[in-house]
Amino acid sequence: MTQSFDAALQAFAPALPLAVALSGGADSTALLLACARRWPGQVRAIHVHHGLQAAADGFEQHCTALCQRLDVPLVVQRLDARHVPGQSPEDAARQARYQAFEAFARDHIQGIAVKSIAIAQHADDQAETLLLALSRGAGVAGLAAMPARWERAGIVWHRPLLQVAGADVRHWLRAQGQAWVEDPTNIDERFTRNRIRAQLLPALDAAFPSFRDTFARSADNAAQAAELLHELAQQDLALVGVPPLIKALQGLSRARQANVLRHWLRQAHHTTPAAAQLGELLDQIHACTTRGHQIHIKVGRGFVVRSGPGIDWFSP
Repeated sequence: MTQSFDAALQAFAPALPLAVALSGGADSTALLLACARRWPGQVRAIHVHHGLQAAADGFEQHCTALCQRLDVPLVVQRLDARHVPGQSPEDAARQARYQAFEAFARDHIQGIAVKSIAIAQHADDQAETLLLALSRGAGVAGLAAMPARWERAGIVWHRPLLQVAGADVRHWLRAQGQAWVEDPTNIDERFTRNRIRAQLLPALDAAFPSFRDTFARSADNAAQAAELLHELAQQDLALVGVPPLIKALQGLSRARQANVLRHWLRQAHHTTPAAAQLGELLDQIHACTTRGHQIHIKVGRGFVVRSGPGIDWFSP
């Protein structure tokens, strides 16, 4: 169920010290303000300067002024977030941000190691993420959208506002008399997420006012299904071996073959096959009944090839 901003913050109980990812927008400004008031002296902030637009310097100035007023230590990370061919600018910027957050967490800020990082994404962001995943034909892992809590590299990450409507975050911030900065790219409808925000969410709000709750339940169900598939993939990978043996793969159903191959490629080689690539690979595994049958299929930036009784992946 959606929560009020105050209820969400009351339920938030991170390990301290806490770092807040601060963009300067309404959501992260509200989160930092609330956390700094609740845990004085235990909160730090990190701002990522992407250098992708002229307004970026203004974002940094806002964050600096806010943190000075709240007596919150601020670290500014300047990054080159330019995207590579085949990657969207949004994905490149997001990956750069998370890399900066992880680097920040590994360091000691003013002699204190950060134990938790909070990110200010809210219920509208979750709905946008789910719709974006649907538009791309994502599987259950993509439909799981964003988790409220996860651990990586010894740091606990939180999204404490994930059940708060975006309008409620801004309403709370206005009540505090606190200004924020608007990112001009958020209204650029050349980006799919922005079209979803501007066109689909208002229509959903009018037709299905409880869509944030129902979407959140669907994302939770998808997350549980993704966890089960992950556990099954681990079991099947132990069965087929690393690298996988063709005969062992042929003993599995096509769906389990697809699941374990995705898992193997992602875990062992940090690559994910496109649907067409995976389908072709499954067809070749099914057809592989003689020693002379060759497999050579492009997957990601490399190739899956037959290697003796099994298959392997290599990057030229």
